[in-house]
Amino acid sequence: MRTVTGSTDHVVVVGAGLGGLACALRLAGAGRRVTVLERETGPGGRIGQLAVNGYRFDTGPTVLTMPHLLDETLNAVGERLRGWLDLVRLDPAYRAHFPDGSSLDIRASTADTAAEIAELCGAREADGYLRFVDYLAGLYQLEWARFIDRNLDHPRDLLGTDLARLIGHGAFRRLSAKVGQFFGDPRTQRVFSFQSLYAGVAPHRALALYAVIAYMDTVAGVYFPRGGMFTVAEALAEAADKHGVSIHYGREVTGIEVTGSRARAVRTGDGERIRADVVVLNPDLPVAYRDLLHRPLRRRIHYSPSCVLLHLGSAKEYHGLAHHNVLFGRAWKQAFDDITRRGQLMADPSLLITSPTRTDPGLAPAGRHAYYILAPVPNLEAGIDWLRTGQPYSGELLRLLAERGYPGLAEAEVRHLVTPADWADAGLAAGTPFASAHTFRQTGPLRPGNLVPGLENVVLVGSGTQPGVGIPMVLVSARLAAERITRSPRREAA
Repeated sequence: MRTVTGSTDHVVVVGAGLGGLACALRLAGAGRRVTVLERETGPGGRIGQLAVNGYRFDTGPTVLTMPHLLDETLNAVGERLRGWLDLVRLDPAYRAHFPDGSSLDIRASTADTAAEIAELCGAREADGYLRFVDYLAGLYQLEWARFIDRNLDHPRDLLGTDLARLIGHGAFRRLSAKVGQFFGDPRTQRVFSFQSLYAGVAPHRALALYAVIAYMDTVAGVYFPRGGMFTVAEALAEAADKHGVSIHYGREVTGIEVTGSRARAVRTGDGERIRADVVVLNPDLPVAYRDLLHRPLRRRIHYSPSCVLLHLGSAKEYHGLAHHNVLFGRAWKQAFDDITRRGQLMADPSLLITSPTRTDPGLAPAGRHAYYILAPVPNLEAGIDWLRTGQPYSGELLRLLAERGYPGLAEAEVRHLVTPADWADAGLAAGTPFASAHTFRQTGPLRPGNLVPGLENVVLVGSGTQPGVGIPMVLVSARLAAERITRSPRREAA
């Protein structure tokens, strides 16, 4: 494993997103002096919070899986997760709503989920689900330690019996084809393959190895922290502060001072120069190269699709909704091709509706409900003018929801729209919060690495680098970045 050379006594972390904070905690636990500089007025990065008229909306991820990774992060400084967050395991993890009017709950136990599938689709489909769970568990065990939770310097690092086992497990087949080996009903095929869109790839084009995402949420479980997802960022920031990390908000870094092959200091917008032995960069990877390192990223990035978000505060309550809901349209392959290949809006979109007040009513005023509507859309490379398109499209989504059984949302008392243009304004390349897509050429050691070529002491952390997108992967990226600096790989149980 390649590591940072020279002194690593003082580390400056640029960005108090989840990756930056988790890396800071691990470095503090390893005895480093750590300074975190964040341009916003508080922590979180993409895990933000919008407070409006008594409502509190999470502005980033709403699905939390693999909470043991948060526990391990806090363990680095001697803390335990239960002392910082009140996590609720959601049951159901998801409720899938299909165009024929049927629905399916993905429950907290595999036995309960099998019973739900048997009732909806029959015993044979339920048996297929149980075989699929066994397949996912084997895939997870093969992937985690050797391919995900590990610093990879070169593709040859993967060569060996583990890669052969992964190939034998069918991990390099197409995801939709692999899922089809276990399920015959189009409804269950969709439920257990849509997760690949989190990785920026349509199910019929994604590698089957990304079925591991389905393991994380449909088997290992989905959780929600009371107070909202933003409390995760708050907890990490408070724990870091407690253990000596110096966090400075409202401090925008404008550049990294480099002499030869080493970063010497970071410079802030107010003219301060802060000396650093090591610099960790948490901004979106292409933006970090362009705006902070002022050097080209020596490869073309294929970006994930983006999304439109609608945050709605309403007196309307829909008893058929769970905490997380996937509303599938009639179109499937065509819908994904619309956004990933044709660069156009889905003609018949599938949507995610999150209703966090079903779990935590305190996120809205008494008698009110918060809704989070996510619609996958093309990223900014498609050329859509979101300043003109955003509001009309949000109206279309609300009309569509009314047609699908959720009338009255158009009259919500709070309505906040986020488009790809807003993601770009927040510093996300191509206007997508999902970073570079997990295509074959951007997977594993082929994904941009966490060491900057030509620089001995600059490390990257976050979803744009290895291992990839999503809260679990970002927390792993923090560990991998810290290992590059401390030069002492450490493994917890998967």
